[in-house]
Amino acid sequence: MSRAVAGYRAPWWLPGGHLQTLAAALAPRPRPDPRRERWETPDGDFIDLDWYGAAGAGRLLALFHGLEGSSGSHYARALVARACAEGWRCVVPHFRGCSGEPNRLARAYHSGDSAELEWVLQKLASAHKDLVAVGVSLGANVLLKWLGERGAEATRSLRRAAAVSAPLELAASAGALDRGLNRQLYTRMFLATLKRKAAEKSRRFPGRFDAARMRAARSLREYDDAFTAPLHGFRDADDYYARSSSAPRLGAIAVPTLLLNARNDPFLPAAVLDRIEASAAVTLEFPAEGGHAGFPGRGDWLSRRLMEFLA
Repeated sequence: MSRAVAGYRAPWWLPGGHLQTLAAALAPRPRPDPRRERWETPDGDFIDLDWYGAAGAGRLLALFHGLEGSSGSHYARALVARACAEGWRCVVPHFRGCSGEPNRLARAYHSGDSAELEWVLQKLASAHKDLVAVGVSLGANVLLKWLGERGAEATRSLRRAAAVSAPLELAASAGALDRGLNRQLYTRMFLATLKRKAAEKSRRFPGRFDAARMRAARSLREYDDAFTAPLHGFRDADDYYARSSSAPRLGAIAVPTLLLNARNDPFLPAAVLDRIEASAAVTLEFPAEGGHAGFPGRGDWLSRRLMEFLA
């Protein structure tokens, strides 16, 4: 494990984690035109993948998006545009229900679904020998969890990996998002789309979870306790957070990995970063500023830093 302070410095006119988060999300981004492909999953469901770049490109970058994200998320558009300009091919696999069409089964996606990520990576690796992966936010936690679970075996699939703004300790992250201004800025936005999808599932699959509790949820913990946990085999939200957090698995990572988290990320208390211990394969970069999946400013620092590490 190496600890470094990344070279990001926020513009003077964008102070604080909230402004840096929101400015990055609202900034104009290129909109590359994808080719969509649908994969049937082993359990009778499907996922949609968006592909970019020349089919003959030797290097492939797989990007795993965040909570309620997609290939249209600001960080995905920026990274795909830069990677394709540098001659890479890119793919954004959508977690179930995030591609614009409801998935077929009652299950959805969650922060610890490393089994699904493994299936995706193995299929990609079987056709692409030079494969790297990036995870952002929820996708970063899933990617790190899988890297830790698989250890040296993961090097058979991935050459390098990067995780951005990972909610390394899910209980701490949920607690941060359910308090104060965070709850108004972010949690309300997440719950609006999450609960709409969950309501549709309750109509299609009655009795699989307590729909009344889900509708009454006013925090992410309450939502996870009512919907995410029971639908995905967890006892409750605490069990889900404990079993799905990536932080305890960082010491077993063997793939060279960049872990990039801003210390002012509104989604994760900085105290979590102070107690992180990881393997020698992991480069820890915890700059003082940047917000959540943000790092705004001229020159698109985030995608530049990621490509520098992955290349």
